[in-house]
Amino acid sequence: MSNSTLSNVRNELKPLMHDAQALLDEAADVSEEKAAELRSKAMKVLDQAITRANDIQESAVRTGRKIAHDTDIYVHEKPWRAVGVAGAIGLLIGMLIVRR
Repeated sequence: MSNSTLSNVRNELKPLMHDAQALLDEAADVSEEKAAELRSKAMKVLDQAITRANDIQESAVRTGRKIAHDTDIYVHEKPWRAVGVAGAIGLLIGMLIVRR
């Protein structure tokens, strides 16, 4: 995931976490009837957070699969270029390892 995507995720989940924290703070000083109501609200907030996290996971998996598919197509269309790039990367990593 890119930094902007992670930032968007954090921004979307912050209000949910804030709401959950507020509900927990409020639940500490209430009667049993009010506590049941707050528990219900907290469960809704938690369900929203879980749903959003699942959506984010699905999006990440979908993006990863698309990248893998595009890479596969590229390698099949231009195999020698892919071999050259892989060789160059291997050479660079080898040079970095030798320097240590």
